Amino acid sequence: MKVFRLSKQKFANDLSGSGAELTGGRWNKIGIKIIYTSDSRALCTAEIAVHIPIGIIPNDYYLITIEIPDSIEIFNLETSSLPDDWKSFPHSEITQEIGENFISKCEFLVMKVPSAVVQGDFNYLINPSHQDFDKIKIINKEKFTFDERLFK
Repeated sequence: MKVFRLSKQKFANDLSGSGAELTGGRWNKIGIKIIYTSDSRALCTAEIAVHIPIGIIPNDYYLITIEIPDSIEIFNLETSSLPDDWKSFPHSEITQEIGENFISKCEFLVMKVPSAVVQGDFNYLINPSHQDFDKIKIINKEKFTFDERLFK
């Protein structure tokens, strides 16, 4: 299975989860390492766009294609199991606790979660501390240019 992430060039090879550890996010609190990926290039673009102020066009980004082996069991977090406010902004502590639980239990390498940005699409969270993490591979990196109309 291929998943995608967008990152600045200097972090294109970084699959440590340290970026999310420093900033926190919907599925992790500050201090928790996790890697956010998406099921499509379009969802990656939308996920970046919602975090960038209007009028600023992100530059120096790379699209990273990551291979998750088919042999890896993925935990599927069902939307129906989430509270009504799971998509709220700022992020709900409940979703951060779910992510923290996923990381600390270390039972699964990957968790499929619904996107709060694009209904019906999914993000895949990768646990860099999992024993099978070395099976995750970057298979492609390419310069990515955002369409400026997204940021007007």
